[in-house]
This record gives sequence, C-alpha cells and structure tokens, in this order.
Amino acid sequence: MLSSDLLGPQWNCPLGSKDLEDKEGLWGGGSGRPPPDYFSGSWRLDVGLDCKGSPEGAEARAWTTYYYSLLQSCLRQAGLPETQDRSQEPRTGCPGAEVTLCILGSPSTFLSVLLEGGVQSPGNMLLCLSPAWLTKVPAPGRPGEAALLVSKAVSFHPGGLTFLDDFVPPRQATYFLVGLGPGPGQGREAAELARDLTCPTGASAELARLLEDRLLTRHLLVQKGGVAVPATLAFTYKPPTLLQGGDASPGLRLVELSGKEGQEALVKEEVGAFLHSEALGDALQVAIKLSGWRWRGRQALRLFPRTEVGTVADTVVALLEKLEEEESVLVEAVCPPARLPFPGNAPPGPELAMRICAVVCRTQGDRPLLSKVVCAVGRGDRPLRHQNSLPRTLEVVLAQCGLGEAAQVAVVRQSVKAASEAALAAVLALEAGLSAEQRGGRLACTDFLGVDFALTVAGGTLIPVALELNTGLCLEACGALEGLWAAPRWGTATREAAAATPLVETMLRRSARCLMEGKQLLVIGAGGVGKKFVWEAARDYGLKLHLVESDPNHFASQLVQTFIHFDVTEHRKDEENARLLAELVRARGLQLDGCFSYWDDCLVLTALLCQELGLPCSPPAAMRLAKQKSRTQLHLLCCHGPPWPAPSLHAVPCCPLESEADVERAVCQVPLPGVMKLEFGAGAVGVRLVEDALQCHQHFSQIAHDLQGEADHPGIGLGWGNSMLLMEFIEGTEHDVDLVLFGGRLLAAFVSDNGPTRLPGFTETAACMPTGLAPEQEAQLVQAAFRCCLGCGLLDGVFNVELKMTKAGPRLIEINPRMGGFYLRDWILELYGVDLLLAAAMVACGLQPALPAHPRASGHIVGVTGLVSQHLQVLSSTASQETLQALHDQGLLRFNQFISLEEAQVTGEYEEPYCSVACAGPSPAEARLRLLGLCQGLGIDGPHYPVAHFLSHFK
Repeated sequence: MLSSDLLGPQWNCPLGSKDLEDKEGLWGGGSGRPPPDYFSGSWRLDVGLDCKGSPEGAEARAWTTYYYSLLQSCLRQAGLPETQDRSQEPRTGCPGAEVTLCILGSPSTFLSVLLEGGVQSPGNMLLCLSPAWLTKVPAPGRPGEAALLVSKAVSFHPGGLTFLDDFVPPRQATYFLVGLGPGPGQGREAAELARDLTCPTGASAELARLLEDRLLTRHLLVQKGGVAVPATLAFTYKPPTLLQGGDASPGLRLVELSGKEGQEALVKEEVGAFLHSEALGDALQVAIKLSGWRWRGRQALRLFPRTEVGTVADTVVALLEKLEEEESVLVEAVCPPARLPFPGNAPPGPELAMRICAVVCRTQGDRPLLSKVVCAVGRGDRPLRHQNSLPRTLEVVLAQCGLGEAAQVAVVRQSVKAASEAALAAVLALEAGLSAEQRGGRLACTDFLGVDFALTVAGGTLIPVALELNTGLCLEACGALEGLWAAPRWGTATREAAAATPLVETMLRRSARCLMEGKQLLVIGAGGVGKKFVWEAARDYGLKLHLVESDPNHFASQLVQTFIHFDVTEHRKDEENARLLAELVRARGLQLDGCFSYWDDCLVLTALLCQELGLPCSPPAAMRLAKQKSRTQLHLLCCHGPPWPAPSLHAVPCCPLESEADVERAVCQVPLPGVMKLEFGAGAVGVRLVEDALQCHQHFSQIAHDLQGEADHPGIGLGWGNSMLLMEFIEGTEHDVDLVLFGGRLLAAFVSDNGPTRLPGFTETAACMPTGLAPEQEAQLVQAAFRCCLGCGLLDGVFNVELKMTKAGPRLIEINPRMGGFYLRDWILELYGVDLLLAAAMVACGLQPALPAHPRASGHIVGVTGLVSQHLQVLSSTASQETLQALHDQGLLRFNQFISLEEAQVTGEYEEPYCSVACAGPSPAEARLRLLGLCQGLGIDGPHYPVAHFLSHFK
C-alpha cells in the first residue's frame, strides 16, 4: 500500500479540528520541550554547550542537549568515538579566508553529509546544534544581505573524529545548509538565519514552502520533468501563480474553486468522474489529504475504497472549510504493489510492497546526478513509512519481490535514475525563474533532493511513480543504510560511495565561488584563442581581472578591469621588468589579492612580480628551474633522498646544447636514440627523435637557422632563446598529470593518457581521460609528478607534469609550472567538476582551493587533435569551426580550439595542433567508438591520419 502520506507518523486517523494557526511556528518550530532522553549509551554531558554572548533559555538549552545526545548516539551506533570537548581552548582562524561548511539541523538527518564532509574537507564541516551558535551581521557593500558567523560548532574530521569547538574570532560560513522539514526545533530562527546570506545556501524557508506544496511539485514533475505521479484530483482555493494554466496531464486534474462553501454539486461530479476514470488504472483505494506548506507533516492519511464516491465527496467538502488561499484538497490513487513474477512457487505470506527512495544532487553545471537509491519492503496491506522501515539496497528488495536478474534490476535502476534526475532538473528550472526574494536570497537554491517512488506496472513495464519530494528523510534513509557498514563487523563488506559525496562536492564548489567573488587578480600574458575560457570563467566567478599584455590590440583588453600594455616577450630582462611592473601597479593604485599566469613565457616574470608585490607564489628560483628543461632533469637526478622513493628515480639523463661542440659532447654522454627539443619550448614545436650523431647535428643546425627569436614562431618560448637539449628516448606510454599543490601538500591529481605520436615528431595525436592504467600505476604516476614538483621547489600552484610509464616505473618528460593546456582544463571540469583555473586563482590569493578529497570521474572522454597539415580541406568544409562548434553546442562532441586557423598555417616541422575533437561516454570503449564514427563522418580520419590507430592505445 503506497501513497505519499504513508510517510507520516499516523495512518487512517481523523484530522484534528484545531486549526494550525493556533500551533507554534513554521515547520513544527519550537513548541514544548524535547522528548524524554531515551538514547541508550553513556557519554559525558558536562560539555560546553553554552555559547558565550548568546545565552539560551531553558527550553532552547533542552533542545541543544537533546541534539548533542542524539549526535553521540548516532556516532556510537556507527562505531565512531565520542565527541571531544575542546571549547575551553578556542580555535583561531582566518574568517573569510577559509572554507566553512555549516549545517544547522538534526544530527541523524545529516550524519552522512557530516561524515563525508569530515573526509573531504577536514575540520571545515561544522554542525551547529542551536541557532544561538550562529550570528548574522550586515555585509559591507551588500545592502540587504548578511554574513553568517559561527561561534560554536561540532567539527568533523577523517575517521569520524568530532570535536566541540569554540571559534575566536568566529568563522564566516562559506556554505549554509539548514534542516527546514517538519519536526521539533527553533524553526523560525533557522528560517531567518538562512535568509539573504552572502554565502551559498542549500535550502531556504521560501524554497521549502514551494517544495512542500504537494500539488505544486506534482504539477511541476509532470509538466516539466515528464515524471509519472499518482493520478490526482485537486480542489484548490485561489491557486498560486505557479499553478495557473490548467491541467498538466490527463492524470492530474486541477479544479479551481471560487469559494469554500456551496461546492457540493461540483465536488460530487468531479469526484465521480475521477473515480471512474481510466487514469486510476488498477488502484482500488484513494487517499484524501490537504496540500500546502501549512499541512506538511501535520495531518493524517484517510483511505477510502474507490467505489465509495459519496463518502469521498463528503470528506472533500468537509475539508474545504480548512483551506486558505493557495491550498488544496487532494484525492489521489493509492498505487497498488507491483506484482512481480516469482520463479517457481511464490513464497507464502502476504503480498509485498516496496518504496524506493532516491537521493539526487546538483553537480557541476547545474546537472542532476543520482547519488544513491535505498528501498524499504513490507506487507502490501500496510503502509511503508520513513523511519519505520529498514533501508535496504535495490537489488536485495527486488530479489525479495521476485526480480533477481541483473539485467532487469539494471533497467529498474536506470528508470529510477532518469525519473529522479528529471525531478531535480524540474525543480532547478523552476528556481531559475524565481527572483532572489522568492528564493530567500541571491545564493539560495536546492542542492539535493529526495524522491520517494512506488514501483508499479503500466503496459507490462515497471514504472517508478513519484510519490513525494523531500530532503532530509531520503538522505537520512541513505545514511542509515551506509551505517550498516560503518562499524567494524565480522566478515567482509565493500563500502559504496556515500550518498552525500556529490552534495559535499557541490558545497565545496560553491564555497570556492563564495571565497573568490570580487577578488582582484593580476594576469600576466593573455594567451591566444585557446584561453578564451579564462575571461568567460572570470565573469562567471565574479573575479576582477587586471591584465598585463604585450599586444595592445588583444581582444582581452576589453574584458578586464585594467589593461596594462607592457612588452613581456624579452625574458632576459624579467628582473628589471618585474620592478617596472610593480611600480606601474602601485602607481595605478591596484589593490591586488593575487597575481598569476597560465602562459608559459610569463611564468618566471610572474613569480618575480609576486615577490616584488609581496603576493603568494612559488619562488622565482623554482619557476626558473622548472622552466628550463635540462636544468629540471639534471637537478632531479641529484635528488637521491631521503625521503625515498627519491625524485632521481624519475629523472632522465640529458645534456644542454648551446653550440655544435655541445652536440658532439652530448652524443657521447646520452644513449641514442634520443630526443632533441628546445630548452624553453612549448607545444612540442621542434621536438624530434634522433637516431644517431648525424641527425643530432642536422636538427640542431636546422633549429638554429629557422627559430632564432620570438618573431619566427610567437608563443613557444623563443623569447628565452633557442638553446636546446638532448635527452634519452624513453619507451613507454605517455601521460599527463595535472596537480594542485598548496603549502607543499597534494590536494588533487588528474591523470590522462596520450596516444602514439607521429614519429619522428612528437605532436600530440590523441588523449583519453581518466587514465586506463591500473590503480597502482596511476598512483605511481601521481606520486612521481608530486615528488618531482617538490624536488624543484614548486610548493604552491597548479602544475602540469608530463611523464612516461615504463616497465621500470614513471620517468619524467618535463614539468610545466602552470595549469595544463589544450583541452585539459575543460575535460577535468567536465568529468570531475574541478576547475583548475579557479584552483590556480585561489592559490594565487593565498587561499587553499576547496577541492574534494577523492574526486570521481562522471564518465570518460576520448579525443583526437586536428592538424592543418592533415586536415586543411576538411577544416574548411565538413569540419569547419562553425560545424564543430555547432556539434559541441548540441552535445554531440567536445570541441576545443587551441589557435586560430591563420596561426595554424605553420606546417611541417614546427606545426602546433589546431584543435581537439572529443567524445564522451560511460566507458572508454563507447567514447572511442563514438569518436571514431564522428571522425570518419567529418573526414578527420584518413589514410594519412589513422584515427583508429591513434585510439588503439586506449583499449
């Protein structure tokens, strides 16, 4: 027996006659003391729950103590230690300069989020047990908005460790989530705390009021999401604007009433038509309930046989008297349990019914993602309710009901995924059309949603029918299921990712935006077409950029707060230029929070300028060391440790080349075949495989003749000179590792695979992300890249490290002491929801990037590069920039343009890739097949550019 109110505490009891306006508070707020303490277990209660400067009354203090005991009970049941009281030694921090994720709500509801937050952002996930622990203060420069300060909280750390902390000065919240569902507590205070904050909020009273209107959400799910809901007849009195416009579907009938009295004839006619309609399907019963935010969790369910038209109509008429404006009386079908065929004989006993509970989260790009599904099963003739049924996995419940085949279970799971994600998408679309006042604040939006489903049969197909939207109930059910594996037990069990993982990632992502909004950053070097995303992202994040650039007519000069025209191409004068630029910055009165560059040529100059201005950055010496390829290798070859493994294990023998005599000496020292490249080069321009001494001399002479200065090939580092190096050629697969470091600690790493190059050149042909390597090999690459960066003194920043995985382990190709180029930032953002550009900007401001501890890829991307020498004809016809961009906008491929078509006309030895064309898929094989088909259709694949061969490394 399934209906949305089967989740309430009562069943089939008469509605009380007392009106709700006589009761206290919104969302069950604050009436009476908490229930008697019935938590089993013993823990200390002589802890510092009082908040200095915000005394609580006896009733409020009783609730604070109740929630503290509830937290201890939850921790104990999960096999975690008791909270330690550190309130006598206040924590100090940097208000407004550190991530602070704050939750005000029931510990049992949010335990999954709190524990996950303790893992992903140790010490920054805070639980407030009382509104008195929080304070709102007016925000400077933000009329009508307030900052939220945290004076006391329980902080969460890895391993489930928790501490009761005081904060002096108070921490400033960068994200706030408040439990606004029905239940005890100070609801009015919580609602007011969440309203009009400068930090992002994952819930508000205004949004909760919309989501708790059953008729509105049901209308929304059908009309905007295409989600199946129970057949419903609604009698509404003066419906809200969002509901006006007629029926959403034949199964959802909306009857607008002009008044609450004298409606008997209309009600009887509508009820009779509804109960005899085909929309009810096989339903034998209907439920009658009131809809509207006032009634959430405060009424009982009334069930009637479908055949009792008169009784149903009379009940509706009686309930009409209780309606206020924008409220409704609903008559809805009670979904019958799905009758699943049991293999063999059905087990004895009553028919079983199930409820499916899905948690879906908002992720990068406002995309919904199903996080976890849990189920409950019980007798078909009795209600299934949250907190009164054991949470189980979908597979176990379906097997109990007779559906055990993996393929069938996968179909059900996919249908639940599609419906739950469509539900959140519909809610997000609704919120996007609301004003800040209607949402409860400029940064208020729904970041996660619980959707309760019944599983029914329609046309021989199992269909999930959405009964209700909620937040805390489904999240709590998922946390209870995860709790089964939390405490140590006999036997083995594999722990799935927590339901709250994507939610915490969203909290961190929105916190980063909060911390960086309005920051003033100086950018050195604008880059080309391939860096257009920088200016778009800066506008999206609210960054205030100031630009130093050599080209006075650069398109980015019109997109920044301040444009400083300055020649940054002569790098032998970097020290002098840094001093001059510092004087210009001071003369213009720029109040900078940070300074950074993503352009190879400007990295050393940027470090020197930061040193002049006293801004955070890696030391200039470290940047110089990483910038010059032979110095990098020779330095790391001398780093033997400790600690071990030492960076020397990953370095490759090489020799710098300044003259023909150096070449002669190098061929005697470096085993051949080898690789010759420019010391300060970029984009693999001039990189060549050399087999013998003759080829070494020939290639050195050719480079010395063709590439003498910046004008010969702008943007590849010739402003540093055209000296070269010869290094040993390493056999193995090539990989990129993009790292985020802060204070010498590794915060994140992303590994991608590169396809075979077209020897003797090394221009990139293909790439795949995430890596297809075994986890051990992936970890070896990450640690090798990390150790090499530390060995060079690179402690803070976003770095790109190119390595080869050999039979003996990772070997270093080179370190690029800046964010990865080409498509890497775009792919990492798409797959992991992590923006390397924002991370680099945060490090430049001295802020630790707010990143998930263990980001998981949402899929796979495989791509190939386009070269003008191979694709000029198709790039002007079937694969033109306009065509590729249109396909990108349609989601059929990913198109990243690196340089303009005019710049790409340099072909042959010194050619740079023009673009990347990629496809995404749930598996590498599917992404690869999609890409191959597109390349064949667009003409990118051909005898002289065999895409299938380039992709063969990714099988």
